[in-house]
Amino acid sequence: MQRDDDANTHLDRKVIRPPSVQGDDCVVVIYASAHSDIGQRHVLKSPLTSIGRSRSNDIVIASEAVSRRHAEIVKEDVQLLLRDLDSTNGTFINDELERTTEHRLCRGDQIRIGDTVLKFLSGSDIESQYHAVVASMALTDGLTNLANRKHLDSQLVEEIARARRYGRELSLLMIDVDHFKHVNDVHGHVGGDSVLRRIGSVLQQRLRPGDKAGRYGGEEFCAILPETGRTDAARVAESLRAKLAEELFVADGKSISVTVSIGVAVLEPEMHYTDLYRAADQRMYRAKEQGRDRVCCEE
Repeated sequence: MQRDDDANTHLDRKVIRPPSVQGDDCVVVIYASAHSDIGQRHVLKSPLTSIGRSRSNDIVIASEAVSRRHAEIVKEDVQLLLRDLDSTNGTFINDELERTTEHRLCRGDQIRIGDTVLKFLSGSDIESQYHAVVASMALTDGLTNLANRKHLDSQLVEEIARARRYGRELSLLMIDVDHFKHVNDVHGHVGGDSVLRRIGSVLQQRLRPGDKAGRYGGEEFCAILPETGRTDAARVAESLRAKLAEELFVADGKSISVTVSIGVAVLEPEMHYTDLYRAADQRMYRAKEQGRDRVCCEE
């Protein structure tokens, strides 16, 4: 399976310089296929800011998923209006499934253009917002808004220590999208990103209070289930599998059928956190070998 650890560790390697201009509306790149762009800030000072693949644009997104002249942000009095310019793959706002043609930007809006996500910052506290976004990116996967791999590791280590301290059970789910390469081949990486984003939303909505979800890498997700034994973990996993199998996934107006395979592992004495990952991963692969779209919790 594909691993996406580069995106998760990128901010550790890159020094993000503080913005030089204060108090101006801006967009910040919070997710991009070109990891070097993550954290980049674009100040919206001009009456019109163009966005696209061509180098003639004010904001250049060097991706084949982006049209040469894709969208623009226009100042109208004190408002900023985002317009799609009949782009091939469309412009999307937040978690909306439908393309937008025009949208008045509101503080905190996320703009999805191709395989890049930008966050709109506005108001008198731009600097604090910017630094909050940068801090969040160190812990959060920009595409799914779940914990990134580094944060997921940290959470699992903490939950293992807590489980051992209080003599409680702990389970881990490894969730992998079946035939994800086919999704990318048929619907493009924009369609694949749409699927991953929606799976992240479902995990956030369906997991119980106290459970923790994260993007393990590529098309793999993890759910940490504190105070949960094998039987209850298998029940949670089956509920997630069934929900995702019936979920409506849409990319560019086309429905995508998606299933997942889930491996369930339970913390055992002397297990390191990497051993727990490995056990869940092995059972997830067993679920795939048994036909996919199923849960495996047996060794």
